[in-house]
Amino acid sequence: MTGGTHTQDRGAAPSVNRAAVGLSVFAACVMVMSGMFSAIAGFAAILENEFFVVRGGYVFEFDVTAWGWIHLLFGILVVAAGFAVLSGRAWARSLGIVLAVLNAIANFMFIPYYPVWSLLIIALDIAVIWALAVYSRQAADAVWD
Repeated sequence: MTGGTHTQDRGAAPSVNRAAVGLSVFAACVMVMSGMFSAIAGFAAILENEFFVVRGGYVFEFDVTAWGWIHLLFGILVVAAGFAVLSGRAWARSLGIVLAVLNAIANFMFIPYYPVWSLLIIALDIAVIWALAVYSRQAADAVWD
């Protein structure tokens, strides 16, 4: 590569495919990190029932301990799926998308308890969904060969 232009050598994949592979690694790392954070938040809600306080009336109002168990369970599942995505398994990418969708829904329902946190996790889940959706095995093979 010279002069700021991208050239392809030895049949390398286009830069879009390289970005897709990089974003899948990013998605896996975000899944592991986000899952750990969710598990910690769930653990905090289970141990300290009054750490999270509801702001105003909200349709999806659950007991804080129930939210703690939900976040702890999702956290463990998302961490496991993140490590599976790092291993390059096709089923892990599909599972990662499903778990990211479910995690985004759970965090949407968690907005009255921790609004900024919930919106941040929803945004990260959307980034994970996109990154895992654009990834293709052929692109990865072309990049890593």
